[in-house]
Amino acid sequence: MTPARLAAGRVLMAVARDEATLASQLDDARTGLDDRRDRALAGELAAGTLRWQKALDAWISHAAQRAASSLDLPILITLRLAAYQIHHLDRVPVHAVVNESVDLVRELGAPRAAGLVNAVARRLAREATESHLPRRPAPDATRAAQLSYLSTTLSHPAWLVGRWLDRYGVEATETWCRFNNRPPDVTIRSIGRLTYAELTSQLSAAEIPWKTAPFVDDAVRLPPGALGRLSAALTAEIYVQDEGAQIIARLANAAPGERVLDACAAPGGKTLVMAADMTRDDHQPGTLLVAADRRPARVALLSTIVARAHHPAVVVALDAAASLPFGPVFDCVLLDAPCSGLGTLRRDPDLKWIRQASDLPGFAAAETRMLAVAADAVRPGGRLVYATCSSEPDENTAVVDTFLAARPDFGRLPASAPRPHVSPSLLDAHGAVITSPPVHGLDAYFGVVLVRRPAA
Repeated sequence: MTPARLAAGRVLMAVARDEATLASQLDDARTGLDDRRDRALAGELAAGTLRWQKALDAWISHAAQRAASSLDLPILITLRLAAYQIHHLDRVPVHAVVNESVDLVRELGAPRAAGLVNAVARRLAREATESHLPRRPAPDATRAAQLSYLSTTLSHPAWLVGRWLDRYGVEATETWCRFNNRPPDVTIRSIGRLTYAELTSQLSAAEIPWKTAPFVDDAVRLPPGALGRLSAALTAEIYVQDEGAQIIARLANAAPGERVLDACAAPGGKTLVMAADMTRDDHQPGTLLVAADRRPARVALLSTIVARAHHPAVVVALDAAASLPFGPVFDCVLLDAPCSGLGTLRRDPDLKWIRQASDLPGFAAAETRMLAVAADAVRPGGRLVYATCSSEPDENTAVVDTFLAARPDFGRLPASAPRPHVSPSLLDAHGAVITSPPVHGLDAYFGVVLVRRPAA
């Protein structure tokens, strides 16, 4: 039994039991794996199995001649890993997959199921070239046929792809699903001690392939798996942050001499982007960046990131859902609100199977409350940036519309107003940032700039 496969099995068990997120479980699992290749394989197996979970379950149901959902969890997790390796990792010998599956189900606590796992895994291997999944429907196919293909074959929850299908059509939805099922590139930036030129020079010297991020001028894209090839010294000089998140930080247009509040700042990526923008010139009097979060562990993480970057941000513990101990004193408040995360399924595939349509009203209500609290810290004439990493209008435009209806002292920044750090191709007709997987090749982010009207 290879350490990577055992680690992936344990990660998937914990995620299925809702004990932790995929990201946190992988972080824990990797600390116990000394070999870089094992760490990479464990991550690939766990994330890939979650990305393709619904399709894998369809294959398992056919091979086992019973519903995959009826299998005990250790058996199901073992067979999902087997099916993923057989169908998606052609470099893994099939006999090794079968043998290790038998060992894995024992390690996961179901030794009596070894015979069943052996039989089903062998049938999965024998039928690897056969397709038991819904085929891509014809252009004139029914909505039901389109949903069957998108949800089962492309492995997404039917309720979510149904929403995308109604808003964007079948081709864009298919592109989005395929985007989510690919391992993502990694976007990095300097934490502040290296210039962009120095960072890219070191990457080239280390023979790491890189390219400039298309929408953020001081960020770099690396191919999947490249992080594990960086030296410890270079790793200490970078911060991994999705390009969409960096775009949202740039939307704030934080400038030297301003007072800025990052209200839900952890783990700190947007704080670093704004800090760099606020210190790009000589220090100006009055420059202040406050980075806040609620939970002690996240505040500690935020403090570590800010200290590592040597940026002069002030880190505080605050609950932006309750109240803020400030009057209307900030030139800009960024509220990157806790949300469903449905825009980041490529990076967080476990959310596919955790979130439900019934969750959205609760998220929207919480976001609306936080937006109202954050607004009170904005000075007249100042900016309030509201953002999420959700794909759903319930958490985006609907929240903004509700807020503006209740707060006549705020309005949208006019669409014609300059947004100097944001590509016009990312803006909708109202001047909001809406990144789109089918259009931009980015995870789905939403961001809008609201302005507090000067007192009469």
